Amino acid sequence: QVQLVESGGGLVQAGGSLRLSCAASGRTFSSYAEGWFRQAPGKEREFVAAISWSGRSTYYADSVKGRFTISRDNAKNTVYLQMNSLKPEDTAVYYCAAVPTFRSSTYYTTPRDYDYWGQGTQVTVSS
Repeated sequence: QVQLVESGGGLVQAGGSLRLSCAASGRTFSSYAEGWFRQAPGKEREFVAAISWSGRSTYYADSVKGRFTISRDNAKNTVYLQMNSLKPEDTAVYYCAAVPTFRSSTYYTTPRDYDYWGQGTQVTVSS
């Protein structure tokens, strides 16, 4: 079992930056692929970014490519999402997710691929 806790959300003006963190506890974190998703009011949960457990492979939604960076520190059991050049349309609750895998370079991009979820952190971008 893995527990995930997100932090770092808040209110920021358009063009600003935030860094989200997802701290994991429980079983060996380094064997889990991780992802970030977001959900705005009235919309479905959508994929944002993913990273393999080795950290060597990453993937981004087109809407955030070039602005967001996902990374991980397995020694700290933490995954990060650096968000730059934020836009009002980035406003949402952001969730991190994890799934165990034996494949060091595999990442996952759909919610059903993941077994564990955090409680979410609100990100609000004002115009």
